Amino acid sequence: MNTNPFVLSPAIPDEFFCDRQNESASLIKSINNQENVVLISPRRVGKTGLIYHCFNQPEIRDNYITVSIDILHTTSFQELIKELGSAVFNTIAKRSEKLTKLFVATLRSLSGSFGLDPMSLTPTFDVKLGQINAPEYTLEEIFAYLEKADKPCIVAIDEFQQITKYQEKNIEALLRGHIQKMTNTHFIFAGSERRLMNEMFFSEKRPFFQSATLIQLEPINLGIYTEFAVKQFEAAEKNITKEAIVWAYQTFDGVTMYVHKLLHDSYADTNTCETCSIDDMKYAAEQLLQQNAKRLQELLAYVTEQQKEVLYAIAAERNVTRITSSEFVKRHHLKSASAVQSAVKRLLDFDLITEQHKCFSISDPLLRIWLVR
Repeated sequence: MNTNPFVLSPAIPDEFFCDRQNESASLIKSINNQENVVLISPRRVGKTGLIYHCFNQPEIRDNYITVSIDILHTTSFQELIKELGSAVFNTIAKRSEKLTKLFVATLRSLSGSFGLDPMSLTPTFDVKLGQINAPEYTLEEIFAYLEKADKPCIVAIDEFQQITKYQEKNIEALLRGHIQKMTNTHFIFAGSERRLMNEMFFSEKRPFFQSATLIQLEPINLGIYTEFAVKQFEAAEKNITKEAIVWAYQTFDGVTMYVHKLLHDSYADTNTCETCSIDDMKYAAEQLLQQNAKRLQELLAYVTEQQKEVLYAIAAERNVTRITSSEFVKRHHLKSASAVQSAVKRLLDFDLITEQHKCFSISDPLLRIWLVR
């Protein structure tokens, strides 16, 4: 069977992993130097794939226990504890009967909440949210267990900025207080909402101020991406024009997930000895838009008319530097500069737009293309 080299899952085999040599070296070096790391990138550019790739390298895989959780969907401290507890149990506790017993003994706050596997007669972590009655204490127990592990531990928390959206307001200080005391465990704090992540780690007023080494992830260089794509097509006796790759890259702002998806689909649709053209790539993009139309519509379900007007205006211009200027307001028939400012604040909160160096753009290039349509 001809394996599609444009892998869509974060767990990408090394032979199909494109570039990221400098970022991989930096992350592995920081791990080996016992540093906490803050990994910031736009969404869908490949930070999760980079973490998995580094975790799978021999110098990390053979010497550390690695734990990964994604907390984007969580809305409370209890949910964070549940995700972390489940990941630690499945990754570490299940490695041996001794470690399982130690986990149950250490997490005394949940002692009556563990299930039992009827086949192996071993505990299972099927704790319900309502059973986490003392989350602060349970967190302390989980961290205590990580400190007792038989190897150094690396915990990667994806979309870490989500903790700022919990109802509980002391989570940053609580986590920082525990993490700074840990010696056997270090953390990778990954996030895609760059404004929030920068505030969390580089504002003097925040608990995590200067507590981690910064690694910034940008889109893969176009030249490197083009060389990689052409090579993968040629390995299967297929061809692809450079114009097709450049069109996909530029249309979707170099966002890895979308460019990779287009290449994945185009590769599947190109037969041996055939060539994938720019028209074939545009067809793949059209299919991608149709597949995501309902999701994109739902993104706007809670956006007011005034906010939509600003959103459409930003999409039309792609990048906006003077967003409250009279020229921008008049050009797009917006209500007023103050109304734009108010809408922008909410759109940033919704992560529908992003701001970098005072330049505003749509966070998701697929949404931008759909809005322009």
